[in-house]
Amino acid sequence: MTIPLLKLVGVRKELSIRSDGHTISTVILPGISLEINRGEFAAITGPSGSGKTTLLYLMGILDQPTSGSIFLEGDDVTLNNEEELAGLRNSKLGFVYQFHFLLPEFSSLENVMMPMLARGRYAINKARERAKELLHQVDMSDRLHNKPNQLSGGQQQRVAIARALANEPILILADEPTGNLDSKNSELIYDLFQRLNAESGQTIVVVTHDESFAAKTKRNIHLVDGEIVRDSLHGI
Repeated sequence: MTIPLLKLVGVRKELSIRSDGHTISTVILPGISLEINRGEFAAITGPSGSGKTTLLYLMGILDQPTSGSIFLEGDDVTLNNEEELAGLRNSKLGFVYQFHFLLPEFSSLENVMMPMLARGRYAINKARERAKELLHQVDMSDRLHNKPNQLSGGQQQRVAIARALANEPILILADEPTGNLDSKNSELIYDLFQRLNAESGQTIVVVTHDESFAAKTKRNIHLVDGEIVRDSLHGI
């Protein structure tokens, strides 16, 4: 029996706010169960406030559930301490956000090298060569030495995707990666994700408001009020 790459079981998330001496709890996710298998390319959609980003952050162990369990490669990571979770995030997960968060004082090449050097997994020469390969993979070979302010929004996002791939993650999680881009650059980013999935078998989960983007992925998980109301498979 194949173990899911990522599995959520009864995951509930509440936020507690202290006001006028009282604690008010707001339920964001009432109890989600979900599996992501290796090689999937899935979109999480839903209206604003439906819990999409909260779900993505829980899947990426950037946040802890109020209750329920999250399994990564069969291991219950809700039992891990923060140091162990940080190690898992750095070694097994790649993140792409709406805003690229590239370090402005460093070149494209240096930004992509950073995660590899931070973990000490690669010597500097090997990190440089891998960064070059990744930037070639995202069609940025001609911008190796450009700093972020010398790149377009779409180019910055491609560098951010290369950086997310730096430590060979088993799963890439993207939060509105095209939300800050025009339609042409949004299409280029979709094409890049699709190619990574098709050619490398990279597992990708994307939160998006872009219905045309979501329609072209292999799976669409639609949330309303923190609950999955549709989970559909379709071809590309």
